[in-house]
Amino acid sequence: MTDVTVTEHLLLHQKRTPQATGQFTGLLHDLILSGKSISRRINKAGLLDILGGTGEVNVQGENVQKLDAIANRIMKYRMERCGALCAMSSEEEVDLIRVSPEFPRGDYILIFDPLDGSSNIDVNINVGTIFSILRRPEGRSGDVDIQEVLQPGTRQVGAGYILYGPSTMLVLSTGQGVHGFTLDPGVGEFLLSHPDMRIPRQGSIYSVNEGNRENWDAPTREAVEWFHTCKTPGGENYSARYVGALVADFHRTLLSGGIYMYPPDKRKPEGKLRLMCEANPLAFLAEQAGGLASDGRGRILERIPSHLHARTPLFIGSPVDVEAVEKMYAGHAR
Repeated sequence: MTDVTVTEHLLLHQKRTPQATGQFTGLLHDLILSGKSISRRINKAGLLDILGGTGEVNVQGENVQKLDAIANRIMKYRMERCGALCAMSSEEEVDLIRVSPEFPRGDYILIFDPLDGSSNIDVNINVGTIFSILRRPEGRSGDVDIQEVLQPGTRQVGAGYILYGPSTMLVLSTGQGVHGFTLDPGVGEFLLSHPDMRIPRQGSIYSVNEGNRENWDAPTREAVEWFHTCKTPGGENYSARYVGALVADFHRTLLSGGIYMYPPDKRKPEGKLRLMCEANPLAFLAEQAGGLASDGRGRILERIPSHLHARTPLFIGSPVDVEAVEKMYAGHAR
Protein backbone atom coordinates (compact mmCIF):
# COMPACT_ATOMS: atom_id res chain seq x y z
CA MET A 1 0.00 0.00 0.00
CA THR A 2 1.24 3.50 -0.85
CA ASP A 3 0.56 6.79 0.93
CA VAL A 4 -1.27 8.16 -2.14
CA THR A 5 -4.85 9.06 -1.23
CA VAL A 6 -7.73 8.67 -3.66
CA THR A 7 -8.02 12.46 -4.00
CA GLU A 8 -4.31 12.79 -4.77
CA HIS A 9 -4.59 9.99 -7.29
CA LEU A 10 -7.48 11.75 -9.04
CA LEU A 11 -5.60 15.03 -9.15
CA LEU A 12 -2.46 13.33 -10.49
CA HIS A 13 -4.48 11.77 -13.30
CA GLN A 14 -6.68 14.79 -13.97
CA LYS A 15 -4.86 15.76 -17.17
CA ARG A 16 -5.59 12.32 -18.63
CA THR A 17 -9.18 12.28 -17.40
CA PRO A 18 -11.22 15.01 -19.18
CA GLN A 19 -14.21 14.66 -16.84
CA ALA A 20 -12.04 15.09 -13.71
CA THR A 21 -13.03 18.71 -13.26
CA GLY A 22 -13.27 20.37 -9.88
CA GLN A 23 -16.98 19.55 -9.88
CA PHE A 24 -16.33 15.88 -10.65
CA THR A 25 -13.61 15.62 -8.02
CA GLY A 26 -15.97 17.23 -5.50
CA LEU A 27 -18.65 14.68 -6.38
CA LEU A 28 -16.24 11.82 -5.68
CA HIS A 29 -15.12 13.48 -2.43
CA ASP A 30 -18.69 13.49 -1.08
CA LEU A 31 -19.32 9.99 -2.40
CA ILE A 32 -16.26 8.76 -0.53
CA LEU A 33 -17.36 10.61 2.59
CA SER A 34 -20.73 8.84 2.34
CA GLY A 35 -18.94 5.51 2.09
CA LYS A 36 -16.89 6.23 5.20
CA SER A 37 -20.05 7.08 7.11
CA ILE A 38 -21.81 3.89 5.96
CA SER A 39 -18.70 1.84 6.80
CA ARG A 40 -18.65 3.21 10.35
CA ARG A 41 -22.26 2.22 10.93
CA ILE A 42 -21.79 -1.25 9.46
CA ASN A 43 -18.80 -1.86 11.72
CA LYS A 44 -20.99 -1.06 14.73
CA ALA A 45 -24.18 -2.69 13.44
CA GLY A 46 -24.29 -5.39 16.10
CA LEU A 47 -23.88 -2.82 18.87
CA LEU A 48 -26.38 -0.21 17.66
CA ASP A 49 -29.49 -2.40 17.15
CA ILE A 50 -29.54 -1.69 13.43
CA LEU A 51 -29.51 -5.30 12.22
CA GLY A 52 -32.57 -6.98 10.71
CA GLY A 53 -35.46 -5.70 8.63
CA THR A 54 -37.65 -2.61 8.85
CA GLY A 55 -40.79 -4.53 7.92
CA GLU A 56 -41.06 -2.61 4.64
CA VAL A 57 -40.70 -3.82 1.05
CA ASN A 58 -38.82 -1.73 -1.55
CA VAL A 59 -39.60 -1.07 -5.21
CA GLN A 60 -37.80 -4.29 -6.14
CA GLY A 61 -40.16 -6.35 -3.97
CA GLU A 62 -37.37 -7.07 -1.48
CA ASN A 63 -37.48 -6.77 2.30
CA VAL A 64 -35.80 -3.55 3.41
CA GLN A 65 -33.06 -3.99 6.00
CA LYS A 66 -32.50 -1.28 8.59
CA LEU A 67 -29.05 -0.61 7.15
CA ASP A 68 -30.56 -0.31 3.64
CA ALA A 69 -32.62 2.62 4.86
CA ILE A 70 -29.70 4.15 6.77
CA ALA A 71 -27.30 3.87 3.82
CA ASN A 72 -29.90 5.34 1.47
CA ARG A 73 -30.48 8.33 3.76
CA ILE A 74 -26.75 8.96 4.07
CA MET A 75 -26.25 8.87 0.30
CA LYS A 76 -29.21 11.12 -0.44
CA TYR A 77 -28.36 13.68 2.24
CA ARG A 78 -24.69 13.97 1.37
CA MET A 79 -24.93 13.79 -2.41
CA GLU A 80 -27.85 16.21 -2.79
CA ARG A 81 -25.68 18.86 -1.12
CA CYS A 82 -22.46 18.17 -3.01
CA GLY A 83 -23.19 20.76 -5.72
CA ALA A 84 -22.20 18.47 -8.60
CA LEU A 85 -25.49 16.62 -9.22
CA CYS A 86 -28.73 17.50 -10.95
CA ALA A 87 -30.42 14.15 -10.23
CA MET A 88 -30.00 10.77 -8.56
CA SER A 89 -31.59 7.35 -8.71
CA SER A 90 -31.45 4.87 -5.85
CA GLU A 91 -32.20 1.16 -5.95
CA GLU A 92 -34.42 1.83 -2.90
CA GLU A 93 -36.51 4.60 -4.47
CA VAL A 94 -39.29 4.25 -7.05
CA ASP A 95 -38.84 7.63 -8.73
CA LEU A 96 -35.98 9.77 -9.95
CA ILE A 97 -34.58 12.01 -7.20
CA ARG A 98 -34.19 15.54 -8.55
CA VAL A 99 -31.87 17.87 -6.65
CA SER A 100 -33.90 20.52 -4.85
CA PRO A 101 -33.55 24.12 -6.10
CA GLU A 102 -32.44 25.10 -2.58
CA PHE A 103 -29.12 23.35 -3.27
CA PRO A 104 -26.58 24.13 -6.00
CA ARG A 105 -26.93 21.92 -9.05
CA GLY A 106 -24.24 20.43 -11.26
CA ASP A 107 -23.96 18.52 -14.51
CA TYR A 108 -23.83 14.94 -13.21
CA ILE A 109 -26.34 12.18 -12.50
CA LEU A 110 -25.64 9.55 -9.84
CA ILE A 111 -27.19 6.07 -9.98
CA PHE A 112 -26.55 3.92 -6.91
CA ASP A 113 -27.38 0.86 -4.87
CA PRO A 114 -26.78 2.12 -1.33
CA LEU A 115 -26.17 -1.30 0.20
CA ASP A 116 -25.93 -4.31 -2.07
CA GLY A 117 -26.23 -7.66 -0.29
CA SER A 118 -27.66 -6.09 2.88
CA SER A 119 -29.39 -9.30 3.99
CA ASN A 120 -25.88 -10.72 4.56
CA ILE A 121 -25.11 -8.20 7.31
CA ASP A 122 -26.92 -10.29 9.92
CA VAL A 123 -24.40 -13.09 9.28
CA ASN A 124 -21.42 -10.72 8.96
CA ILE A 125 -20.70 -11.25 5.24
CA ASN A 126 -19.35 -8.59 2.88
CA VAL A 127 -21.72 -5.97 1.48
CA GLY A 128 -21.12 -2.87 -0.60
CA THR A 129 -22.26 0.37 -2.20
CA ILE A 130 -22.32 0.37 -6.02
CA PHE A 131 -22.42 3.60 -8.03
CA SER A 132 -22.57 4.85 -11.61
CA ILE A 133 -21.88 8.42 -12.74
CA LEU A 134 -23.42 9.89 -15.89
CA ARG A 135 -23.13 13.37 -17.35
CA ARG A 136 -26.28 15.29 -18.21
CA PRO A 137 -26.66 15.78 -21.98
CA GLU A 138 -25.28 19.14 -23.11
CA GLY A 139 -27.65 22.04 -23.57
CA ARG A 140 -30.15 20.86 -20.97
CA SER A 141 -31.27 23.00 -18.03
CA GLY A 142 -34.02 23.13 -15.44
CA ASP A 143 -35.56 19.98 -13.99
CA VAL A 144 -34.08 16.76 -15.30
CA ASP A 145 -36.29 14.70 -17.60
CA ILE A 146 -36.27 10.93 -17.13
CA GLN A 147 -35.07 10.41 -20.71
CA GLU A 148 -31.89 12.31 -19.86
CA VAL A 149 -31.13 9.64 -17.26
CA LEU A 150 -31.91 6.54 -19.33
CA GLN A 151 -28.49 6.42 -20.95
CA PRO A 152 -26.59 3.29 -22.01
CA GLY A 153 -23.66 2.25 -19.86
CA THR A 154 -21.20 3.33 -22.57
CA ARG A 155 -21.89 6.92 -21.50
CA GLN A 156 -20.75 6.44 -17.91
CA VAL A 157 -17.95 8.84 -16.97
CA GLY A 158 -17.18 6.98 -13.77
CA ALA A 159 -18.25 3.93 -11.80
CA GLY A 160 -17.20 1.89 -8.82
CA TYR A 161 -18.10 0.35 -5.53
CA ILE A 162 -17.18 0.52 -1.86
CA LEU A 163 -16.79 -2.93 -0.33
CA TYR A 164 -17.36 -3.26 3.41
CA GLY A 165 -15.59 -6.33 4.78
CA PRO A 166 -12.46 -7.18 6.79
CA SER A 167 -11.23 -3.88 5.35
CA THR A 168 -13.22 -1.19 3.57
CA MET A 169 -12.15 -0.82 -0.04
CA LEU A 170 -13.03 1.61 -2.83
CA VAL A 171 -12.69 0.31 -6.39
CA LEU A 172 -13.00 3.09 -8.97
CA SER A 173 -12.67 3.83 -12.66
CA THR A 174 -13.03 7.13 -14.47
CA GLY A 175 -12.24 5.55 -17.83
CA GLN A 176 -8.48 5.32 -17.25
CA GLY A 177 -8.20 1.81 -15.85
CA VAL A 178 -9.38 0.43 -12.52
CA HIS A 179 -7.74 1.32 -9.21
CA GLY A 180 -8.38 0.06 -5.69
CA PHE A 181 -8.04 2.05 -2.49
CA THR A 182 -8.16 0.65 1.04
CA LEU A 183 -9.46 2.70 3.96
CA ASP A 184 -6.80 3.26 6.61
CA PRO A 185 -8.83 3.76 9.82
CA GLY A 186 -5.86 5.38 11.51
CA VAL A 187 -5.80 8.36 9.14
CA GLY A 188 -9.36 8.11 7.83
CA GLU A 189 -8.25 8.08 4.20
CA PHE A 190 -8.55 5.68 1.28
CA LEU A 191 -4.98 4.88 0.19
CA LEU A 192 -3.97 3.41 -3.15
CA SER A 193 -3.49 -0.33 -2.58
CA HIS A 194 -4.38 -1.95 -5.93
CA PRO A 195 -3.19 0.16 -8.90
CA ASP A 196 -4.18 -0.83 -12.44
CA MET A 197 -6.31 -3.84 -11.53
CA ARG A 198 -6.62 -6.44 -14.32
CA ILE A 199 -8.90 -9.45 -14.71
CA PRO A 200 -7.01 -12.60 -15.79
CA ARG A 201 -7.86 -13.66 -19.35
CA GLN A 202 -9.22 -16.96 -18.02
CA GLY A 203 -10.08 -17.82 -14.44
CA SER A 204 -10.58 -20.92 -12.34
CA ILE A 205 -13.83 -20.04 -10.52
CA TYR A 206 -17.46 -19.92 -11.62
CA SER A 207 -20.02 -18.20 -9.42
CA VAL A 208 -23.76 -18.84 -9.74
CA ASN A 209 -26.66 -19.81 -7.51
CA GLU A 210 -27.18 -23.40 -8.60
CA GLY A 211 -30.24 -23.60 -6.37
CA ASN A 212 -32.10 -21.91 -9.25
CA ARG A 213 -31.05 -24.60 -11.75
CA GLU A 214 -34.56 -25.97 -12.37
CA ASN A 215 -35.68 -22.55 -13.59
CA TRP A 216 -32.76 -21.81 -15.96
CA ASP A 217 -33.02 -21.72 -19.72
CA ALA A 218 -31.16 -24.26 -21.86
CA PRO A 219 -28.10 -22.09 -22.69
CA THR A 220 -27.45 -21.40 -19.00
CA ARG A 221 -27.72 -25.10 -18.12
CA GLU A 222 -25.28 -25.89 -20.91
CA ALA A 223 -22.88 -23.15 -19.82
CA VAL A 224 -22.80 -24.25 -16.18
CA GLU A 225 -22.27 -27.85 -17.25
CA TRP A 226 -19.34 -26.65 -19.35
CA PHE A 227 -17.76 -25.08 -16.25
CA HIS A 228 -18.31 -28.37 -14.41
CA THR A 229 -16.12 -30.19 -16.93
CA CYS A 230 -13.70 -27.71 -18.53
CA LYS A 231 -10.15 -27.16 -17.32
CA THR A 232 -8.30 -24.07 -16.08
CA PRO A 233 -5.13 -22.85 -17.84
CA GLY A 234 -3.20 -24.97 -15.32
CA GLY A 235 -5.18 -28.11 -16.17
CA GLU A 236 -7.27 -28.11 -12.99
CA ASN A 237 -11.03 -28.25 -12.56
CA TYR A 238 -12.98 -25.03 -12.00
CA SER A 239 -14.11 -24.32 -8.43
CA ALA A 240 -17.55 -23.04 -7.44
CA ARG A 241 -17.77 -19.97 -5.20
CA TYR A 242 -20.94 -17.99 -4.41
CA VAL A 243 -21.25 -15.35 -1.68
CA GLY A 244 -24.74 -14.16 -2.58
CA ALA A 245 -23.73 -10.48 -2.53
CA LEU A 246 -23.08 -9.19 -6.06
CA VAL A 247 -20.40 -6.72 -5.03
CA ALA A 248 -18.47 -9.36 -3.07
CA ASP A 249 -18.71 -11.99 -5.81
CA PHE A 250 -17.62 -9.46 -8.43
CA HIS A 251 -14.70 -8.25 -6.30
CA ARG A 252 -13.35 -11.79 -6.10
CA THR A 253 -13.82 -12.18 -9.86
CA LEU A 254 -12.00 -8.90 -10.52
CA LEU A 255 -9.01 -10.00 -8.44
CA SER A 256 -8.87 -13.71 -9.27
CA GLY A 257 -10.64 -14.08 -12.61
CA GLY A 258 -13.40 -16.46 -13.59
CA ILE A 259 -17.04 -15.63 -14.14
CA TYR A 260 -20.04 -14.43 -12.15
CA MET A 261 -23.43 -15.41 -13.58
CA TYR A 262 -26.95 -14.26 -12.75
CA PRO A 263 -28.93 -15.72 -15.65
CA PRO A 264 -32.59 -15.26 -16.55
CA ASP A 265 -34.97 -17.90 -15.29
CA LYS A 266 -38.64 -18.84 -15.54
CA ARG A 267 -39.58 -16.53 -12.66
CA LYS A 268 -37.46 -13.60 -13.88
CA PRO A 269 -37.13 -13.91 -17.66
CA GLU A 270 -35.67 -10.41 -17.88
CA GLY A 271 -33.12 -11.20 -15.16
CA LYS A 272 -33.02 -10.01 -11.56
CA LEU A 273 -30.13 -7.53 -11.39
CA ARG A 274 -30.78 -3.86 -12.01
CA LEU A 275 -29.17 -2.65 -15.25
CA MET A 276 -28.41 0.93 -14.23
CA CYS A 277 -27.33 0.66 -10.58
CA GLU A 278 -25.71 -2.80 -10.58
CA ALA A 279 -24.85 -4.28 -14.00
CA ASN A 280 -23.70 -1.12 -15.79
CA PRO A 281 -21.18 0.11 -13.20
CA LEU A 282 -19.69 -3.36 -12.74
CA ALA A 283 -19.59 -3.90 -16.52
CA PHE A 284 -17.72 -0.59 -16.86
CA LEU A 285 -15.16 -1.76 -14.30
CA ALA A 286 -14.86 -5.19 -15.92
CA GLU A 287 -14.13 -3.75 -19.35
CA GLN A 288 -11.68 -1.20 -17.97
CA ALA A 289 -9.85 -4.10 -16.29
CA GLY A 290 -9.69 -6.18 -19.47
CA GLY A 291 -12.76 -8.32 -18.84
CA LEU A 292 -16.18 -8.66 -20.46
CA ALA A 293 -19.79 -8.22 -19.38
CA SER A 294 -22.71 -9.68 -21.33
CA ASP A 295 -26.39 -10.48 -21.00
CA GLY A 296 -25.65 -13.70 -22.90
CA ARG A 297 -26.52 -12.19 -26.24
CA GLY A 298 -24.68 -8.88 -26.27
CA ARG A 299 -22.61 -6.29 -24.47
CA ILE A 300 -24.20 -5.02 -21.26
CA LEU A 301 -22.93 -1.46 -21.75
CA GLU A 302 -24.79 -1.11 -25.05
CA ARG A 303 -28.20 -1.89 -23.59
CA ILE A 304 -30.55 1.10 -23.48
CA PRO A 305 -32.61 1.05 -20.25
CA SER A 306 -36.36 1.25 -20.72
CA HIS A 307 -36.92 2.58 -17.19
CA LEU A 308 -34.99 3.37 -14.01
CA HIS A 309 -35.29 -0.11 -12.56
CA ALA A 310 -34.87 -2.14 -15.75
CA ARG A 311 -33.40 -5.57 -15.10
CA THR A 312 -30.92 -7.71 -16.97
CA PRO A 313 -29.19 -11.08 -16.95
CA LEU A 314 -25.46 -10.76 -16.24
CA PHE A 315 -22.41 -12.83 -17.19
CA ILE A 316 -19.26 -10.95 -16.17
CA GLY A 317 -15.58 -11.67 -15.67
CA SER A 318 -12.65 -13.14 -17.61
CA PRO A 319 -12.96 -12.82 -21.43
CA VAL A 320 -12.49 -16.54 -22.16
CA ASP A 321 -15.16 -17.51 -19.64
CA VAL A 322 -17.74 -14.90 -20.73
CA GLU A 323 -17.17 -15.70 -24.40
CA ALA A 324 -17.85 -19.38 -23.64
CA VAL A 325 -21.30 -18.47 -22.28
CA GLU A 326 -22.05 -16.24 -25.30
CA LYS A 327 -21.23 -19.18 -27.60
CA MET A 328 -23.82 -21.28 -25.77
CA TYR A 329 -26.48 -18.59 -26.30
CA ALA A 330 -25.46 -18.08 -29.93
CA GLY A 331 -25.78 -21.82 -30.54
CA HIS A 332 -29.34 -21.85 -29.22
CA ALA A 333 -30.29 -18.81 -31.33
CA ARG A 334 -29.71 -20.72 -34.56
